[in-house]
This record gives sequence, C-alpha cells and structure tokens, in this order.
Amino acid sequence: MTYKAAFLDAGSVGDADLTPLQQLNLQLQLYPFTRPEQILARLQGCHIALVNKVPLDASTIQQLPELRYIAVTATGTNNIDLNAAKAAGIKVQNVSAYASASVAQHVFAMLLHFTNQCHSFDQSIRQGHWSNSPHFCLLAHPMQELADQTMTIVGYGALGQATARLAHAFGMTVCIAERPEATRCRPGRLPFAQALAQADVLSLHCPLTEDNQHLIGAEQLALLKPTAILINTARGELVDSHALLQALQQNQLGAAALDVLEQEPPPLQHRLLQQPHPRLLLTPHVAWASLAARNRLIAYTARQLNSWLQQHPADSKE
Repeated sequence: MTYKAAFLDAGSVGDADLTPLQQLNLQLQLYPFTRPEQILARLQGCHIALVNKVPLDASTIQQLPELRYIAVTATGTNNIDLNAAKAAGIKVQNVSAYASASVAQHVFAMLLHFTNQCHSFDQSIRQGHWSNSPHFCLLAHPMQELADQTMTIVGYGALGQATARLAHAFGMTVCIAERPEATRCRPGRLPFAQALAQADVLSLHCPLTEDNQHLIGAEQLALLKPTAILINTARGELVDSHALLQALQQNQLGAAALDVLEQEPPPLQHRLLQQPHPRLLLTPHVAWASLAARNRLIAYTARQLNSWLQQHPADSKE
C-alpha cells in the first residue's frame, strides 16, 4: 500500500520546483486550487493533505478518518483547526525560516518606497520636470534617511530577526516589542505601548491568533508618531483597516505599507481599494514569495514529510 496524498492549492507556489515532493514514495495528486465545497471530495481516502491557505476546520477533519498528516506549505497554521487535528491523531507540520531573506527584503523595499521616492522621481522625470529644471538635480520629493531612526518589531521570530539585521545594516536602532498582555518584559524588549511610541517604523511579524486580531487598531495607532510608517507583512487581520485608513486621512500616521489584507484575495469593494491613499502602498501577499524562497519551501516540506514517512511505513500496523 502506498500513501495517498493531495496538494489542494499547489498553484499557490507558482513555478516553484515540485520535484522534491513528486520524488517521494506517494500517490500524489496536485490541484492548482480548491474551492471550499471541493475539499472533502478531494481528500477522501487521502492519508496526507498538503495545503497552503486552504482551510481544514474541525468539521472537515472529522469527516476524513484516513487522514494522518497535514503539511502546511507556509509558516502560519491559522487555517488548520489544530485542536481537532490533535484529537484525531493527525500530525500537523508547517515550515519556518524558508522566507526570512525574502520577507526582510520586501519590508525594506516597501519602506524605501516611501523614504527614497524612486517611483515619484521617475514619474516627475517622465513629465519633463527634470528636463525643465534650472539645476542639475530635481528636489521635487522629500527624501528621508533611515540611519538613526527606530524600527520597532512586533514578533521576533526568524522573520523579525532577519528584518532586524537589515535595519541594523541601515544604521537603525531596533526596538523589540513585548506582547501587549505581558506583565513582565523579557530581556531586550520594551513594553508594547512604549515600543510603539518610540517607533519611526513599525514592522509586524507575529502570527495571527485568536487573541491578537486588530492588534493595531485606533488605540495603538494613536500611540505612534504622526510621521511613523507601519509595515505589515504578517497577517491582514492584525491591523484594523478602517482605523488605519482614518489615521492616514487625518494625518495621524506618516504612511502604511501592507502586503496582507483581512480577506485574500480582497473583494473589489474593500475600503482600502475603494478609497486609495497616496501614503498607502499595497502588495498582494508576496513578501514570502521570491523563487528561491518558494523552492526552499517545497524542499523543506518534502524533507519533513519524508522524515514522517520513514517513521510511519505505509504497511505498518499502528
């Protein structure tokens, strides 16, 4: 008997090399994407499920008695009911540290969009402003140095640490925020509110949990300097988009760069799409997605799955 497996949203990794998965001793079915109503049918009889963002809730898990292993081809596991999986004896494994360089680089690409104004300068040149200037340079857009500014990081795992290393390279001071509910600070961290108040740049890298939805809302935005830049490459639900837009419109926030939104893909009616703001930059959840990072993701997923397969031979009697 060979284990049967299905990758329900293989298209989410684009043109990543899937060879490491295809070389495993599995009967593997690849689906580019899977709609909610297709999940149960596609996993019937499967021992192994591979998912990126496809949700596997308690009801679904309970209807899949043969399922033994869930590979989450991502870091976040908020799309899996972990309690239900544990109760059913299903092993759940995610992948960490595959996208640290990609995410940190994207954070600074978004940050430099605002501090160096390259796009705005390019547009000005194309409109003839440089050609018509009496000077050798064109100082039409304000530029800002990152050196000596403070970056506050919320979530100091692999992604937060990689971002901190780049911040140090730019000469920034790094401030690590303690969890909002903490009564004591771990060494090297500052109380949450104090860390926000010091931020010239606030970068979010924490996982989404039941307790931290809208971690950054109107109250927290009010703690930030009116010149601060908020960057979210973690999860969209961490930021209250209504409060964010209001803060931008009322000049209570310098700028915001979001790689994630509450619903992905977002509806065309999403307030941040319907009410675009010149100091708001959006990218489509791609901070993690350099080709190198996606190839690492698949390689690490295959390695973890192969290790499980070695420990749980398909013909075992357990």
